[in-house]
Amino acid sequence: QVQLVESGGGLVQAGGSLSLSCAVSGRTISGYAMGWFRQAPGKEREFVATINWNSASTYYADSVKGRFTISRDNAKNTVYLQMNSMKPEDAAIYYCAARSWPYINDSPNSGQYAYWGHGTQVTVSS
Repeated sequence: QVQLVESGGGLVQAGGSLSLSCAVSGRTISGYAMGWFRQAPGKEREFVATINWNSASTYYADSVKGRFTISRDNAKNTVYLQMNSMKPEDAAIYYCAARSWPYINDSPNSGQYAYWGHGTQVTVSS
């Protein structure tokens, strides 16, 4: 049984930073692309960032490019999302997701990801 567990969410002031982690159990992530999505109240789930199996390629939503960084440690079976210069519009539940495929593309969507965590709440105060 594959489980993804996000952690690191919380309350941060606008302009501040937060680091999320996603620990995966039940299978190794080393051969699979991983991603982060988010969903704000009343809005659809949206793509945030994705990383291929060996960290050689990453792709970001325009709204977070230059502020967020996705990374992974295959030895620890963990994926990270470093969020800097945060804005009130970054507030959402953040979800970690895993593909059953090593590669990423420039049109990511939630349907490409087979496994999901339950999410971690991020709140940004203005």
